[in-house]
Formats: sequence, structure tokens, C-alpha cells
Amino acid sequence: MNNIYMPKPYKILDIAKITNIEWLFKVEFDKVDEVNYGQFIQISIPKVGEAPISITEFNVEEGWIEFLIRKVGKVTNILFELEVGDDMFMRGPYGNGFPFDERYKDKHLIVVAGGSGCGPVRSMVNAVHKGVKSVEKMDLVLGFKDNECILFRDEIEEWNVKHEMVVTVDNLCEDGQCALGVQEGLVTQHLHKLDFKNMENVEVVIVGPPMMMKFTAIELEKMGVPEEQIWLSFERKMSCAVGKCGHCKVDETYVCLEGPVFNYKQGKKLLD
Repeated sequence: MNNIYMPKPYKILDIAKITNIEWLFKVEFDKVDEVNYGQFIQISIPKVGEAPISITEFNVEEGWIEFLIRKVGKVTNILFELEVGDDMFMRGPYGNGFPFDERYKDKHLIVVAGGSGCGPVRSMVNAVHKGVKSVEKMDLVLGFKDNECILFRDEIEEWNVKHEMVVTVDNLCEDGQCALGVQEGLVTQHLHKLDFKNMENVEVVIVGPPMMMKFTAIELEKMGVPEEQIWLSFERKMSCAVGKCGHCKVDETYVCLEGPVFNYKQGKKLLD
């Protein structure tokens, strides 16, 4: 009988240090053809524990997936001790990702992401940017704590060439000069810069800390975006990932099974 909790070892192909506490891990994977944008993997360290990590990029032809991992606990601390060629234990993919073909295709896609929330949307943004997926247009609003916390700088510069984009930080550099044309303020303060002329064709994806998602969605509603055209991605402690342990449960909703991506019509009841 197949054990759904049993992870498999996969070889680390590359490690890139993005910031002092956020690294990209590229890992071989034999189920890349099953991956959808916004899903997650359970990564484990034997005798230590497991952590749910969003898939930030993947390549079906080359057979790898990539994670943006933040050093924030006992599992991730040990992951940062691994090297290229070492094994990473994983199981998945899990969860419902972004419904691109059903909802976003040929629409005006707006992506609002805060901090490490850029990780779960990166693969989808790259797919649109490279023409793998089709939209009418794509706008990006990316928020970070400060200039040193900006993620995926090279890709942001590439995205900026083809798409409307605002990169904002809570506090500008002391001299007021930051890379990438960074502006100051919360993401909610820059939403008015987006073009909402054809509201019926808009689909908005929001990923970030709970409070950021909550107030961004509220601001979008004030601007006239219908709640069914707003999408959220939840980051919770999904221990089993198969709806058994209840750690990720909010009321009667299992985030690991029904999420992590939710339509705001349902997701607004889950924000806590």
C-alpha cells in the first residue's frame, strides 16, 4: 500500500542566495508535469520535521522545481546547511493553485504581492512574461520592507520592460535613491495607479501577509473590483497536507485541500 506521508529524496541542483535569509533551491523532481502555479510541497528533514513550501518556479522539460525558502525555523535552518548534490526530502505537489486557464486567460491580470509572497506568483508571472500563458495585459504591484529585501531583482527588471509595474518599499533608502525605480509606501497606496477601465475583464491575485491581503482586497473593492474577481493565497502551517491533521483548518475549511488559493468570496471569511 502506498504511504501518502512518505517523502522521497531528490537531489539539489543549485542554491542561489537572494538575501541573507532567503535562498532559492533548485531541486530535481519526477512529478513536474503535475505541478500547477501556486501549489506547495512538503519538505522534510529526517528526525527534525516538515515544512510546507510554495513552488516558485518549475520546468517540465528539464525536470526540476524551485523554492524560495526563508530561514525562520528549525527545519529551514537545517535546509540552509545543505549543499548542491545533497538530497532534499519531499512529497507533493499539494493544494489547489491559481485557476489560470479557467479564469485568467486573456484577461487583465493584476498581481499584488508582498515580500516573500512574490515566491508563489513568480512561476505564473514568468509564464505570462515569456508568452507561455496568454493574458490581455498584466500589471504588477510588488511591496517589500526595504531596498535590501527586494527579491528577484533581475527578473523584476525584465518584467518592467513589458508590463506596468510598481515596486514599493515601506521606507526608502536614506538618500532617497533605490534601485529599480522603487517608490515608498504600502501597496494599497499605489493601486490607484493601475488601469481599471474594463473592470469586467480584471482578475486580481493577492499574495502576502494576512493583513496586507485583507486591506488590499478591501481597497480593491472600494475601487469597484467585484469580490469574485479577487484571489488570495494563504500561507499556513499545513502539517499533513492531506486534510487529516487539522492544523491548517479555519472553521470547516482545510486550507491544504481547498487552498492555498481561494477566491476572495470565500477567502475573506478565512482571514485571521
